[in-house]
Amino acid sequence: MQKSGINTKPNGRGADMDWEFISTYIPLYREAAVLTVKIGFAGILVAILLGLLCEIIVYCRIPVLRRVVAVYIELSRNTPLLIQLFFIYYGLPKIGIRTDAQACGVAGLAFLGGSYMAEAFRSGVEAVDAIQEESAYSLGLSKIQTIRYVILPQAFAISAPAFVANVIFLLKETSVFSAISLMDLMFTAKDLIGLYYNTTESLALLVVFYLLILLPVSVLGSVLERRLRYAGFGT
Repeated sequence: MQKSGINTKPNGRGADMDWEFISTYIPLYREAAVLTVKIGFAGILVAILLGLLCEIIVYCRIPVLRRVVAVYIELSRNTPLLIQLFFIYYGLPKIGIRTDAQACGVAGLAFLGGSYMAEAFRSGVEAVDAIQEESAYSLGLSKIQTIRYVILPQAFAISAPAFVANVIFLLKETSVFSAISLMDLMFTAKDLIGLYYNTTESLALLVVFYLLILLPVSVLGSVLERRLRYAGFGT
């Protein structure tokens, strides 16, 4: 990161907010926010697909794969994302599997999020009344058709609050990406603090940009939950 003409001396306690510093580095935070959102939502999308696949395996009671899914969920949920990132970024190259930092971020977030999404799907599927499945079979639907048209739509509606909470949780977890030298929001804030000692301004910008990312997700999630509830899905 290039130094500008900003004063690099530590600010005294109680000093006024340095608005020149803030206006100078807003574009840098904007770029970091774009990278954070790109990696975050890519990882979340893969996590949703992975979680759905895991729940289908469990629902269909596929013998060996069910145990693999159970081990994966326990391993993923009980290890920190930071450790998972270190293993992917620094450990896998030892056996010839190399990834760049962005791919590592997506993979790490997907690995962690897949287990949480699988559990969200599981809670939704278990809440669907058994008579729904029996009725679908009596109408001649196959198991795959029953899952696709009867079980999953209701399960998703029931577990929508858990999905929204997981999405927000995973977006916040992107703050550890700085550990693998990704120029995300946290990396940018720590870099500026180290260069210029403008701790208050750097952290204020960090908070503002995370709010700009997370608040719309929270609002849209609340709207989705209300619409599904009013539509009567899962009841």
